[in-house]
Amino acid sequence: MARRNRDDDLLLEEDELTAAFLGDEADMQPQPMAAPEEDMPSGVVEEEWNDDDAVLPGQLAVDVYETKEKLVVKARTAGVNKGDLDVSIADNTLSIRGTLSAGNEDQVENYFVQECYWGEFSRSIALPVPVKEEEIEAVLKDGVLTVSFTKVKQDTVKKIQVV
Repeated sequence: MARRNRDDDLLLEEDELTAAFLGDEADMQPQPMAAPEEDMPSGVVEEEWNDDDAVLPGQLAVDVYETKEKLVVKARTAGVNKGDLDVSIADNTLSIRGTLSAGNEDQVENYFVQECYWGEFSRSIALPVPVKEEEIEAVLKDGVLTVSFTKVKQDTVKKIQVV
């Protein structure tokens, strides 16, 4: 329980402060968790952990930017071999597919934390500017895939006659 002193500073009562730092062994034993509605303010719902609600696996994160002459797409693909990558373009849409291999996990008995995604991934990106599809360079270096496109120059406006 908290109380305010004359200066309106928040203080812990002495018995709570002592218990917080010097709790006896009985206090150190695991206690069963109370049901959410018993210890949560009304209107607050505690969410249950559900692996299905985790970040969608297989979605490749990308950066897309342009320079004066190029459109560049970068993707972090650490741990992916060149042979496990498929990069293609069709209808001004770049597609990147691949597989992340976790290696040999035959000896694993139990995971304590498993946050890394292993398996197939893909990403399709509609390119924001017109590019020359015949002038594309893809480089995999230090775990980063960089795909560079030469942009189509649009300096001249083509006049279309209406009939």
